Amino acid sequence: MAVYGDPGWSPSGRVGVCLLDVGLPPKRVAEAVGDRLGSAVVAEQLDATTLLHAPVDPQELLEAATTAFPEVLVGGFGSDVTVLKGVGRPDDLVARYGLRSAQGWQGVGHTRMATESAVTAGGCHPYSVGPDQCLVHNGSFANHATIRRELIADGVRFDSDNDTEVGARFVARALADGLTLEAALKSLCATFDGFYTLLVSSADSFAVVRDAIACKPAVIAETDDWVAMASEYRALVGLPGIEHATIFEPEPEVVYAWTR
Repeated sequence: MAVYGDPGWSPSGRVGVCLLDVGLPPKRVAEAVGDRLGSAVVAEQLDATTLLHAPVDPQELLEAATTAFPEVLVGGFGSDVTVLKGVGRPDDLVARYGLRSAQGWQGVGHTRMATESAVTAGGCHPYSVGPDQCLVHNGSFANHATIRRELIADGVRFDSDNDTEVGARFVARALADGLTLEAALKSLCATFDGFYTLLVSSADSFAVVRDAIACKPAVIAETDDWVAMASEYRALVGLPGIEHATIFEPEPEVVYAWTR
């Protein structure tokens, strides 16, 4: 689960880094990262995720955290996003994260059926490899190994064998190069083979795209107040005002994008 804009998890004037399965009390993690950062760090434990905060640039906190704990996976980082990952029943994870009291302007959730890597917190979606960026994926990329090799040759580092991470790294590289979210996904469609439905989010926008065959399900509901996307309509029926929403299935290889 990724939550954008929760005032407790993403306080104003501070950036966050989410670390997975550190294995140490939050206070010790904060001290270790703070020593390398040269600034005070606050840490909070949310199930398998240790959430770090500091009033610095996101890249500074990220580098301090990965220097202090080079073997620990980063679940996400940025000014507005908190990424929570875990293994177990969704309703149990909701309770352990305290999601029912979460606030914000955007959220991304994903329940994974593992096909490309182990069932671990690190293999969960969303994949968040750029600042305030998330990607979730239903499907399979057929040529991900080739694209992975090309990205590695360009200096991109990977944390898993998951094909979804290849898509996330590809999009993050495109956004870092100055492409818009829509242009980055159009480039992905032209480069990746396979079948997929993707949702990619940033701090102020999100976009949805399906492959040319569009065999993986997707449904979008849109109102004047909110937009939501899910694999099945039943995931949307409890939303306020759903009876007045415009509901449709996204067309193949058409990028649907919304900005806050």
